[in-house]
Amino acid sequence: MVEKRQVSRIEPDAMALRALAHPQRLKMLGLLRLEGPATATALADRLGLNSGAASYHLRQLARHGFIEDDSERGNARERWWRAAHESTSIPPAAEDDDTADARMAFAQAALGWQIAEMQRAVEMQPELSPEWRKASTLSDYSIPLSASDAAALVDKLNAVLLEAMASAPRLGDDYPDGVQPVTVILHAFPRQPEGGK
Repeated sequence: MVEKRQVSRIEPDAMALRALAHPQRLKMLGLLRLEGPATATALADRLGLNSGAASYHLRQLARHGFIEDDSERGNARERWWRAAHESTSIPPAAEDDDTADARMAFAQAALGWQIAEMQRAVEMQPELSPEWRKASTLSDYSIPLSASDAAALVDKLNAVLLEAMASAPRLGDDYPDGVQPVTVILHAFPRQPEGGK
């Protein structure tokens, strides 16, 4: 563990959230956060895009403050990008339709990414070392709670995760031996009965 640091976060408005809801942009931001700075060409190769499309998506992410130029890299011919923040904090549900629609679009895109990440983790499980298999989990818990108790539980879990981030190396940096990014996907929601009853 490293000395505690401030975890940089962004809370996008409805327009920025809508821009981030594009699946390719969400993947690009994730790669820039997890693996560090990259060029449009490198990201295009990773995601199976042409470099023009990758550049367009990167400009949209930059326009809304999710990424920025990496001034320490690149030259007149090659532009490097880096994540501007380590985490995206989605604002609480709002009453206006525009924000609600943007939240829904983002939630759908994020869920698609999360399902793909979880599927890849399950498929890679046999290739993990015994230590990493033991450190991994695929768990779910159903607990009868009021809305306020559920909100308090989610706040506690988020605080624990942010504390762990603040005590860990910054994403995309070089890590000590044996250290690698660990993804924790947190979903909490009131369970709906099967068949809509």
